[in-house]
Amino acid sequence: MARIIDRTVLIVGASSGIGAEVARRLAPGGNRLVLTARRAPELAAVAKEVRAAGSDCLDIAADALDPQAAAEVVAAAVTEYGSVDVALLNAGQGPDMSMDQVSVADVARIMALNYDVVVNYLVPLIARMGSQRGGGLIAHTNSLAGLMGLPRQGPYSAAKAAARTLVDSARVELAPRGIRFTSIHPGFVATDRISGDGLPKPFQISQERAARHVVRALEREPAQAYFPWPTAALVRTLRALPTPLSSAVLRRLADG
Repeated sequence: MARIIDRTVLIVGASSGIGAEVARRLAPGGNRLVLTARRAPELAAVAKEVRAAGSDCLDIAADALDPQAAAEVVAAAVTEYGSVDVALLNAGQGPDMSMDQVSVADVARIMALNYDVVVNYLVPLIARMGSQRGGGLIAHTNSLAGLMGLPRQGPYSAAKAAARTLVDSARVELAPRGIRFTSIHPGFVATDRISGDGLPKPFQISQERAARHVVRALEREPAQAYFPWPTAALVRTLRALPTPLSSAVLRRLADG
């Protein structure tokens, strides 16, 4: 396992939550961090912490839903530091959504927030890493919800599953060019965004603990990383059960 030191690391969704915690954990390693998110003041505050801890930092306020803005962030990182060695695509949302209450626009927005944002960074990163010596690592914060359709998380599960499949395909195609891919699948993480949504969250972990798992995945570069283990084991068990039985368990979990 190689520690991440003296590397150029792009973190998308770095103004809060897991992305910000990962930036703080990588800061003492003498890295060059490129942090991006929509909220400029929060992003600047994280960048200030990173610089104080010993890493150079470029913070760029940009909307991950805008493909041109995403491409410009990647280009700025390469202009500033010469390459992108590691990219963590951490943008996305998974609100509590019941399928009998959502609109078509609701589903389309969740797909955009969890799939389109991956594509918007994935394409320019592949182009850059494919032309640089040593390739690079592209990691995507997916979800255990992307492994099966969860009640009240249907659009989110679908978007994460689509992103996982796209990354799986890219992993096989681009291995000869030195571009590696890691899909990171957290369970429930206690971020401010989901604290009051009312969705049951078995085996929830803190965002600090989640960031430790993410950094470990960036260091080890597995194809798939799952955490925490109780939630991962539950999902694996549910996937192995006959559908009527797993559906009954999921309904009970959704009802709290």
